Formats: sequence, structure tokens, C-alpha cells
Amino acid sequence: MTTDSEDPLLERLRAGDRDAVGPWLEARRGALAAYIERPLGGALRRKIEPDDLIQDVHAEAIRSVAQIDLAHRDPFGWLCQIAERRIVDAHRKFFGSQKRNANRELALNAGEGSQGGGLVDLLIASMTTASQAFSRDQRQIRLLAALETLPEEQRTALRMRYIEGLPSKQIAEALQKTDGAVRVMLTRALAKLQQELGE
Repeated sequence: MTTDSEDPLLERLRAGDRDAVGPWLEARRGALAAYIERPLGGALRRKIEPDDLIQDVHAEAIRSVAQIDLAHRDPFGWLCQIAERRIVDAHRKFFGSQKRNANRELALNAGEGSQGGGLVDLLIASMTTASQAFSRDQRQIRLLAALETLPEEQRTALRMRYIEGLPSKQIAEALQKTDGAVRVMLTRALAKLQQELGE
């Protein structure tokens, strides 16, 4: 059995390799799900699926891994911290004040060390603001160009998840796919956009 000190995925993760996030998280998915279940509570569990929270953790981890120093930090503890923030955000969304702006309602918060907001924040701004190019900054223009390279189905799934705030199960029903297939599609679409932006 490979120990953490011998784990090549862990070494890649600590080097900031975004491609290592998915398989490393997947190997610890059960432990992360168990960690999320404890503080979730019955009321919030009726509003959001643990798998959707894991999807959000995955997306933020991909976005922020290059800015996080994991050399002297437990990477699983880092994932748990992201999960805690997502749970707090979900509580605020469903049980907090009814007056919020759309970005706070739907977006993943910018992570540690991020500059100018995260990919999902930029995605929401790009897909919900006016279409005139002069009203957008260069990163938004690049993101819109990257979105055009995605298949229509992936763009639809991104819009449903991050603009409409739908859980992956509802997206799966709408697209006539399995829940797992939708989560994989979203992860790949976000990774592709990240790659196209060169971040």
C-alpha cells in the first residue's frame, strides 16, 4: 500500500498540478463525504445533495491549488476547509437573508490567494452581464471565447449549475444523463475553461 509520502499524486498536488486534483480527491471521496455529512444537518440536506457540495469542493480545489502552499499542510484538511466554507455558504443561501445579489447566491467564493475572483465567479459574471464586448475585461473575453469551444451540452450544464443554481440530479434529469455523468461533465468543462484561460 502506498503511503502519503510515497504518493506521486500527492507530490503533483503539492506542486500545484491541477490535473492531480481530480484523481487525488476521488481516492478520498468517501472520507470527504463522511466529513460533509456530519455538519450538514437534516434541514440543509433536504436542500442540497452532499455530492453537489463535493462537486463544488472539486471545482474550487482545481481553481486554487496553484495558489495554496501544501508543502507543510495536510491536503485533506485543505479540502475539508473548502467543504466547510461551502456548507456555510449553503446555510446562508437557503436560511439567511432573502436579499442577496446573484453572485453571492450562486458563486463559489474566491479562495485563498486568488486574484480578482475565481473561475466560477468570472463564469457567472460573463454569462449574466451585458453582451457588449467593451463592457467586459480581457479575462471575460477570453472566457467567452473558451466557452465557445465547449460542446453545447457542456455549456448548458454549466449554465444550469452555476447560473440557475440547480443540483446535479436535476441537471441529469433535464439532460437525460446519470447524476455521475453530469458531475464528470461539469468537472471536465471547468478544467477545460481553466486550461484555455491558462490559469
